[in-house]
Amino acid sequence: MNYSYIIIDDDQESVLKTKAMADSFSELDFIASANNYQDGLSLILEHTPQLVFLEIDPTDKKSNLSLALINELYRYLKIVPKIIITTKKSELAFEAIQYEVTDYLLKPLERITFVKLILKLNKSNQESENQSVQPIVIANESPKTVQHQEISYREKPLILCIKSYGDYRYIDANDIAYLQADNNSTDIHLSNGEMITAFKTLKHFESVLTYPFIRIHNSYIVNRTYISRIHSGNTVCYIKNTTTKLPFSKSYKANIDLIISEFSNENYLEI
Repeated sequence: MNYSYIIIDDDQESVLKTKAMADSFSELDFIASANNYQDGLSLILEHTPQLVFLEIDPTDKKSNLSLALINELYRYLKIVPKIIITTKKSELAFEAIQYEVTDYLLKPLERITFVKLILKLNKSNQESENQSVQPIVIANESPKTVQHQEISYREKPLILCIKSYGDYRYIDANDIAYLQADNNSTDIHLSNGEMITAFKTLKHFESVLTYPFIRIHNSYIVNRTYISRIHSGNTVCYIKNTTTKLPFSKSYKANIDLIISEFSNENYLEI
């Protein structure tokens, strides 16, 4: 899943460093930056980003950057962006926690902190979706008469419906090992070896499928659950219980790093 973000920091060099770090992750989409309280507030209200990287101990006190910005957001927004504090002072963390910020990152920023942040965001989204999951209809025929009534399910797996000329094919998302682009269609490969074609682009599936589905190549989205091996030297990952090897590209290397990091954070023993 992708997350749009804004950086609010009075130090322009710090803004550039934060953006450079975030740009190495395909999940993070930059919108804009601001150097003071008022401009930052205006940007958030105008663009409603999902994330805000906020400095709360500015070098220039005239910028008025502080945790007070969060209170101001609640005056105008029904859904407040997730706030990630970026600062040099660890002693401000306790106060920031009182404002229920999403994360507190100490400068100079390190890559691993961004890896952990994205994992945390993905996990939070997955837990939210597990509480209320809706079926997704992938219509292979013209949508001219297709109507979809939203029905909320609690604690049920995501079901994809591949619909084509009156034929409704239901797929449990947990059974999908990976998806492969084929021009303007997508081949859905199931864990049992079966393959189903849907007449939607891989980009479409990237937008509707969230974790554990991760884009690793222009032609592939993989279900992280079915990865049994990752070979960085050969830039391939292996699909569990098969001989299938999927390539991953340099542009999606950050996503592979996320997968490796997540494995190491679980019940894990490295030998």
